[in-house]
Amino acid sequence: MENSHNPPLKTHNLILSVDTSTKVCSVAIHENGLLLANVEQFEENSHAERLALLIQEVCNIAKLKLHQIDAFALAKGPGSYTGLRIGSSTLKGLCFALEKPLIAIGTLRMMAEGMFQMADDDTLVCPMIDARRMEVYTAVYDSKGNTILPEQAMIVDENSFSTLFAQHKILFAGNGAEKCKPIFTNKNAHFVSDYHPFAKNMGELAFQSYKEKKFADVAYFEPEYLKEFYTTAKSKG
Repeated sequence: MENSHNPPLKTHNLILSVDTSTKVCSVAIHENGLLLANVEQFEENSHAERLALLIQEVCNIAKLKLHQIDAFALAKGPGSYTGLRIGSSTLKGLCFALEKPLIAIGTLRMMAEGMFQMADDDTLVCPMIDARRMEVYTAVYDSKGNTILPEQAMIVDENSFSTLFAQHKILFAGNGAEKCKPIFTNKNAHFVSDYHPFAKNMGELAFQSYKEKKFADVAYFEPEYLKEFYTTAKSKG
């Protein structure tokens, strides 16, 4: 587990962010978009039992109480169905109980936020989340955060991104990018290893939504799965 600590001198525009979209469970607190405290748990299938504890831990690090938080931000997906449901139900419960607004940030856009500092201005960034077999959840953004290719579930092959490769370098990252390394042999394909969605990268995005009052409807909010959930059970007949 990793954590960071920089206690605030005064408390305003405090946003607690949660990401449970992959095997990493992370929680962060930002003030005016700046990181105050951060905890990350790298343990698969532990979100249900660990999330509430991590929320309490990050509040302790920042020396804050939950009622002092001004808004809660959630990585809304795509990603793990189970993880997204756990994060969503936990934050919706806190928003209801504390009468605070909910901010929903796309997981891929949040991943891109952390990738921008690794890329040149003329390089596109392409976060990828594994969706099993040769399918990934992905999107492409330029260095200013503009969407070049919208969020989608994509089955990748050697021709994927060929048009973009013709004009741009592309930086790939995330657990979905690992399986693309042997396929994308173009010289403009670059990869970052061991990169995950982290709540600490949600700060500026969540703060902008907070200032613009772009809040999710707590009662009706559902994670963004991008595709339907299918069980492995076979139908009879």
